[in-house]
Amino acid sequence: MFANYLIGLREGLEASLVVCILIAYLVKTDRRDALKPIWIGIAIAVGLALGFGCALEFGSQELTFEAQEALGGSLSIIAVCLVTWMVFWMRRTARHLKADLHGRLDAALQMGTGALVATAFLAVGREGLETSLFVWTSVRASSDGTEGPLIGVLLGIATAVVLGYLFYRGALRINLAKFFTWTGAMLVVVAAGVLAYGFHDLQEADFLPGLTNKAFDISETIPPDSWYGTLLKGVLNFQPDPTVLQVVVWSLYLVPTLAFFLAPSRPDKDKAKPAAPVREEV
Repeated sequence: MFANYLIGLREGLEASLVVCILIAYLVKTDRRDALKPIWIGIAIAVGLALGFGCALEFGSQELTFEAQEALGGSLSIIAVCLVTWMVFWMRRTARHLKADLHGRLDAALQMGTGALVATAFLAVGREGLETSLFVWTSVRASSDGTEGPLIGVLLGIATAVVLGYLFYRGALRINLAKFFTWTGAMLVVVAAGVLAYGFHDLQEADFLPGLTNKAFDISETIPPDSWYGTLLKGVLNFQPDPTVLQVVVWSLYLVPTLAFFLAPSRPDKDKAKPAAPVREEV
């Protein structure tokens, strides 16, 4: 449940920050007349994300078992690729996110209502589609037959909405660079579990070999139905009897990705001299 809460919080907060920046800029520049097109674009983006999530959930139920596993495994790999790109992108651009959105909004204001709707839709829609895909694959990977994973996601999104509102009202200020770095690192760990589960799905679909070739089996030591087994599965997508392929994929993804992500960032090449540390806050 915690892993899904983290996904909902992290992905939801990115979308909330985008909305917060767009709305606050229009209010501060006395362009409240442009708020309606912005909200329309946001509503369309949210609706598209929900529709995409429903299509994944209900559309997959009509497939055969092998087809479901093949689809789930393939989408898990795609979701991990997208999330990995997202956490690196956000770590690099969090400092300039506000200025980038302000620039897009200024250009849209000059072009008219349609451009404003498109700007809000594109800014929020990418986050929404990415969230729907990763949430679906993560819930599928960590599901234990209960509603816990989905509840975790919804609680995370609800928390993100509240934080976004507090940011907008100026009641909360955090160091966004540190926040996105640490939550990004935790998300990489979650993604590693989703990736391993995705390859297991492909093995169950007979798309990849080695389903019976277990790396180890500690089911008696850590029973899947025990409270600590459930906790490990919910947080890390832990499986007590993974295949050799799952362990190899998990290791090859997690170790280098986490090392690159946590490595100190290089200074911008276009800077003539070192700049004083900046505390990115909202």
